[in-house]
Amino acid sequence: MTRPRRVLTLLAATALFATGCSGEGGDGSAEPAASDSAGSSASSEDAASPSPTDSGTPGGSGLPSWEPTGETTRSGPFQVEEVDQYDEPWAMAFLPDTGDLLITERSGVLHLRDQQTGKQVEVDGVPEVVDAGQGGLGDVVPSPGFVDDQTIYLSWAEAGDGGTAGAAVGRARLERGEGTASLEDLEVIWRQTPKVTGDGHFGHRIAFSPNGKRLFISSGERQLMDPAQDTSNTLGTIVRLTLDGEPAPGNPFADQGGPAAEIYSYGHRNPLGLEFAPDGRLWSSEMGPEGGDELNLIEAGNNYGWPEVSNGDHYDGEGIPDHAPGDGYDAPAASWNPSISPGSLMLYRGDLFADWTGDAFLGGLSGETLIRVDLDGAEAGEVTAWEMENRIRAVEEAPDGAIWLLEDEGAGRLLRLTPA
Repeated sequence: MTRPRRVLTLLAATALFATGCSGEGGDGSAEPAASDSAGSSASSEDAASPSPTDSGTPGGSGLPSWEPTGETTRSGPFQVEEVDQYDEPWAMAFLPDTGDLLITERSGVLHLRDQQTGKQVEVDGVPEVVDAGQGGLGDVVPSPGFVDDQTIYLSWAEAGDGGTAGAAVGRARLERGEGTASLEDLEVIWRQTPKVTGDGHFGHRIAFSPNGKRLFISSGERQLMDPAQDTSNTLGTIVRLTLDGEPAPGNPFADQGGPAAEIYSYGHRNPLGLEFAPDGRLWSSEMGPEGGDELNLIEAGNNYGWPEVSNGDHYDGEGIPDHAPGDGYDAPAASWNPSISPGSLMLYRGDLFADWTGDAFLGGLSGETLIRVDLDGAEAGEVTAWEMENRIRAVEEAPDGAIWLLEDEGAGRLLRLTPA
């Protein structure tokens, strides 16, 4: 399905942000180069019931309440508390049973932070990663059954033969002791196909379907462009798998076999955000080239156009045809030019910020912003951006509805946002 093009250039009336070039900065140097009846982008099997990992409403999680300990300032509608600091943070996840926080660093370090004491331990048993350019340890997400099985899923860039690399996703049991933590029985359940040379555009964000039965992974096109239009590989795609990493039954290209059987959507460039909204729709944020960053509603079997169409241009100034009605490609629900370099995506579920329930929040890297997109079902409305003074790498919702941010390397602060 092709939706009407909607290009949102952030204006002072609704947004403030740095208007520098789209260069992906800490992500590596700039390049020379089937819906259900309700209209949800997930299948009825995926969206049948709420996920056990969904955040509850404030005070309803049964977890200990947060006691502010850091320096607190005000920024726009937020009270901003500085909680901690890291070297190369990439992703974070709150554990459903204790509310403690897992934080990945691109160098290959996984931290477990006790949210009540602030003490943290380095988790043993993390796989060896390729720490180069945009490669390294990536996402971390508790399994849908974490309370019972203590399993976490994580992604990373792993080495191949002849200097190649590719994204991998694995799962392991998180063992926690007094002042210790480790990953046990780690197994790789998915690998990006094929491994190629270079150290950019791995993607490797992880999301579970609302009923917890399906695993979705974003896979960047590794700065090669053309593979994103070729369904014989998984570069430039979003894949849908079982929790064991097998192609999910009913995938749109299942009859082709091989890597194609894993693919849910294709034509993506570097999707660094992937999350389900409270209504069951799947959304992804994607880095465009020079301009043309995107927020996409992901639907089974659809082609999102890269590199054939984009609302941006190549870094050398060569133009790319814009998305247009009838071109056969899915247009973004929202796009940005100048670029913001979206490094993450969160769909808000809580009611601490009651007016924002169901809205999308993106962390801007080159834009140094936190961005909110008002979502109404499948439609993107008003866009608001708040200057954050540093590159925002990750955005996550805490069990109490607070919004937590990780700044990118260089600043690396862990921030907690609550209503001002």
